[in-house]
Amino acid sequence: MAALPLVAVALAVPAAPATAMVAIPDISLTNVKAHLQQFQSIATANGGNRRSTTTGYTASVNYVANRLTAAGYTVVRQNCTSGCTAGSGPNVIADWPGGDPNNVYMFGAHLDGVAAGPGINDNASGSSMLLEIALTLAATNPSLTGHVRFAFWTDEEQGLNGSEFYANTLAAAERARIRGYFNFDMVASTNGGYFVNRITSGVGQVLKAYYDSIGVQTEENTEGAGRSDDASFNAIGVQTSGVAAGASRVKTAAQVAKWGGTQSAFDPCYHRACDTYPSNISDTVLDRAGDAAAYALWTLATGAAPATIWSDTFETATGWTTNPSGTDTATTGAWERADPAATTSSGAKQLGTTVSGVNDLVTGAAAGTDAGTFDIDGGATSARSPAIALPSGTLTLSLSWYLAHGSNSSSADFFRVSIVHSGGTTALFTQPGAAANRNGAWATGSWNISAYQGQQVRVLVEAADASGASLVEAGVDDVRITAS
Repeated sequence: MAALPLVAVALAVPAAPATAMVAIPDISLTNVKAHLQQFQSIATANGGNRRSTTTGYTASVNYVANRLTAAGYTVVRQNCTSGCTAGSGPNVIADWPGGDPNNVYMFGAHLDGVAAGPGINDNASGSSMLLEIALTLAATNPSLTGHVRFAFWTDEEQGLNGSEFYANTLAAAERARIRGYFNFDMVASTNGGYFVNRITSGVGQVLKAYYDSIGVQTEENTEGAGRSDDASFNAIGVQTSGVAAGASRVKTAAQVAKWGGTQSAFDPCYHRACDTYPSNISDTVLDRAGDAAAYALWTLATGAAPATIWSDTFETATGWTTNPSGTDTATTGAWERADPAATTSSGAKQLGTTVSGVNDLVTGAAAGTDAGTFDIDGGATSARSPAIALPSGTLTLSLSWYLAHGSNSSSADFFRVSIVHSGGTTALFTQPGAAANRNGAWATGSWNISAYQGQQVRVLVEAADASGASLVEAGVDDVRITAS
């Protein structure tokens, strides 16, 4: 990552992903690390660094370009003829054949390093990860809805010069075809965090969705804003995002509590001779970054979607039972209520206009004649799904919920979603009555439940009104378990 910031400008809107079902591959950490070892060997053999003007950079270009050409990419070594440091080597631009040429998704990382050392985390980590993703794309060769282009930039450390040259020489029509650019710069910091560039952008939300699915919290990349090659694309109106693990900034106490590590620099070897392989690499951070990048590529450019293991959108009345024991003996495949007082039209499977305006599951019995009011009135209620057989693999529970407390006068009011599994019941989410969302806005959530793979589980939804409020609603819609 370069030391000096640039100014970012407005973002474009990406095309919506298609809906075809394509498996998202796991990116091999072993293979990524093999590339890192190659970059370390290149630096060692060429004066200890891979600066853009050196033989170490030339050897890095040859390694990447040759591997991509052999895999079937159309590879261009683009000389930077203006704006770059004198003697800088080329950018490497690699296009995979196929996909809509009017919907291009670019994935980039700078290939050069600083003179002080071999530049392993900064930025052989991003380059190695992207190289392996490119090779995985070639090996799996999925049907593409978008066109995929990889870029390995020269002279980033001297001012983002290689990417700026590329971006500024694009014709206006070519710029318009790029629906999103993803940047990966320092993705393996040993004291790392999980940062997403422009996390609220459309393409940023795709990366965030991956980390959400594995239960890892993310933050906006404020340290790296304008300091890497995505800034060159922001400047020409292309929407961007990317992943970073942090550089010289000190991890805060709150970030330590969230991600582990220590209150010290995210990368203690930033721009130093100790940025070497394997000592300056976090396997965990690097592995997650690779899978996040693959998730974005396959989601946007192949129309990939996680496979649905089980879902209930509550649009079909499948029936339910009031058996509170959880044995599901009364009605096979039904939701169960531990609240036998409410059974049919005023019970859990409420159809018609309900709290969300569409069909959903509500945990309180209907109060009066208003089909949109479900009142617990000083009590508690729960509903749990039929038994769900989970396969092995990465599993995510996703759902949306609604919560509206009338008085919120008691902290004992709550809305909770849990997983019932062979070892007991594990709460995934608890919303206290006095917390946000108490006025009934729909919200969404997702949790990684891979720990229960291979088991029979149930989804448990509970709500309580300790305050005796006149209106307490708790609704759930679109419960879905996916695997990717």
